[in-house]
Amino acid sequence: MRTRITPALSRPTAEATSRPTARSTGRSTATAALAAGTACLLLLTACGGPSSANAPSPAPTANSAKNGDAPPRALAGGGDVPRVPVPRGKGSRTADDFNGDGHRDLVIDDLVKAPEDSHGDDAGIGIVYGSAVGGLDPAARQLLSARTHAAKVGDTLPIAFDAEAACDLDADGFTDLVVGTDPPYNGIGRPPVPLQVLFGSPGGLEGKAVTLRIPDKARFGNEWPDHPVCGDFDGDGRTDLAVTASEGRISYLRGPFTRAGAPRAAASLPGGGAYLAAPETRADTNGDGYDDLVHSAKPLLPGVPARATLLLGSANGPARPGGAYRVKAPAHGIPTAPVRDGSGSTETSLLRYADFDGDKKPDTVVRTYRGEETDLVALYPSTTPDRPRLTFSTALFLP
Repeated sequence: MRTRITPALSRPTAEATSRPTARSTGRSTATAALAAGTACLLLLTACGGPSSANAPSPAPTANSAKNGDAPPRALAGGGDVPRVPVPRGKGSRTADDFNGDGHRDLVIDDLVKAPEDSHGDDAGIGIVYGSAVGGLDPAARQLLSARTHAAKVGDTLPIAFDAEAACDLDADGFTDLVVGTDPPYNGIGRPPVPLQVLFGSPGGLEGKAVTLRIPDKARFGNEWPDHPVCGDFDGDGRTDLAVTASEGRISYLRGPFTRAGAPRAAASLPGGGAYLAAPETRADTNGDGYDDLVHSAKPLLPGVPARATLLLGSANGPARPGGAYRVKAPAHGIPTAPVRDGSGSTETSLLRYADFDGDKKPDTVVRTYRGEETDLVALYPSTTPDRPRLTFSTALFLP
């Protein structure tokens, strides 16, 4: 089972011979969503009226979709949803925009399993690309897996492949994805860096990942580097990364990064915690021009209230104590996606609280799941926080 990021975007995979217990525990508890189940009805609908399971209704137009009032349409079965090419972009400053077309994309780190493969490996990471109509287009989707996208460590291909953070590391206008893996490690000395980077492009996240380079001078102790957080911590207009190190220190990696995964500069900073996160809603909490960083002794799950500690950004990175910080739940709470098939209790986790439709107001994306074979993802626009604009099952990523 996989459990998980952050703004986005984890799944625990722990072999005693490949990763120490501390890292296995960290990755399993830091995740925000649990693995969910299989082919349920895919709906692209406002979820208010009846739908047909046999044929799609007319698609909403740009005008009809205004303000979340799109008429319902339904597509039967996750595997029956026609896949369309990823729209090609020219680069943008939009967050989480892997193909650079100006629309925010969605990372889904937990996908359902087919009934005949319920005990098999996780399918990978699902990407649903953004759209001018409805905010997301589930037909424009991409599956990322270790087999197709991970970099080998020596001769070994990792098994784990978990979305950790998303930001434009090389400053080319296309968001990149930081992924956690499980490189081989014999438990002696400093472990290898388990984080890899997939770079965005006009066609989305294409090609093979590269291993993130963390210079030795920026590492501390022998714990696994983990919980990467993006931010412009030094205020120079370029995206940096903060990564955990041993004894509460931080590996601070200054951007921009090369396409080989190397930062422009790096340092080891004190004052962090076992878990790192970005401040919610506003990265620069005090408006001084430097993004800030949140750390805690326990995992910070999206949408779950918690207490943490703030580190303020500066010309030297996130190095100034900022006092206590409170993680708040979304203003409208976390709604439950309307899973209709099957029986038994369900659970809901927040995937993203961000602007998907371009109205500069945060929308809410949740996944409601029943076991590992049934789920429904729902996008609730800010204009209708009690009624989803679209819903779909991650079964659409199944072969």
